Amino acid sequence: MTAPIGEMVLGLPDAILRPFVDRYVGYRERADVPLLRRESAGVFVVLIVGWGAPLDVTDPRGAERGVTAVDSFVAGTFDSWCTTRTVGVGEGVELLLAPLTARRLLGLPLSELTNRAVGVGQLPGRWLERLRDRLAEAPGWPERFALLDRVLAARLAASPPVDPRLDRAWRWLVGSGGRGSVGVLADELGWSRRHLASRFRQEVGLPPKMAARLLRFQRAHAASAQVGATGRAVDWAAVAASCGYYDQSHLIRDFHQFAGATPAALLAAR
Repeated sequence: MTAPIGEMVLGLPDAILRPFVDRYVGYRERADVPLLRRESAGVFVVLIVGWGAPLDVTDPRGAERGVTAVDSFVAGTFDSWCTTRTVGVGEGVELLLAPLTARRLLGLPLSELTNRAVGVGQLPGRWLERLRDRLAEAPGWPERFALLDRVLAARLAASPPVDPRLDRAWRWLVGSGGRGSVGVLADELGWSRRHLASRFRQEVGLPPKMAARLLRFQRAHAASAQVGATGRAVDWAAVAASCGYYDQSHLIRDFHQFAGATPAALLAAR
């Protein structure tokens, strides 16, 4: 298979946005033959605002979860891997958003996007379609990133804040790396475990226990990639222990579910 040819440009959002958006990733990529990628699950929302060659997003668990022939889409929080496919020249901007930030920007509870990818035309207000057209017309990446700053800041300013207890719950899970007790968290919030699970599923898209598993997986995935990039052998038992897994077999289970392969296979493919 011919390797894709392209460029990637990183943009730093305006200071007012950095608590919500860590970076913009601009890209231009040419694939002369169909380019298929396997995308790992994560407790984050993917926003692609693109123009050019369309993509297909496929969840092997069901066609209704994916979307075909779109240049711009949103993928909600997923608890399994999926694939993307494209051919031709694609250009756009990718953002990875924390769930509660995405909830405010998109203006809908993320339970409506759980394990789903949808074209931006299916979302309320059609503001992302207008943003796509303006980004495509901009002369370069600095102008595109500045436009994103203005539009996203205005969306956040116009949206109501999330329930502070949900925000606290999310920060608590992230801060613990997914290793804290959901029961302890519920007690700290003054909620029952059932109420916490219901509110979390509605607004974040996944229950807190699944979110915790995904946070552990994301940490293990990043740690193994970092070690592998040095050329050293990865001690998978040590990675499992440092990321809060009971043992290595639980780590492998999560990699199968969330990435579709064993940790060693993913590292070798990279």
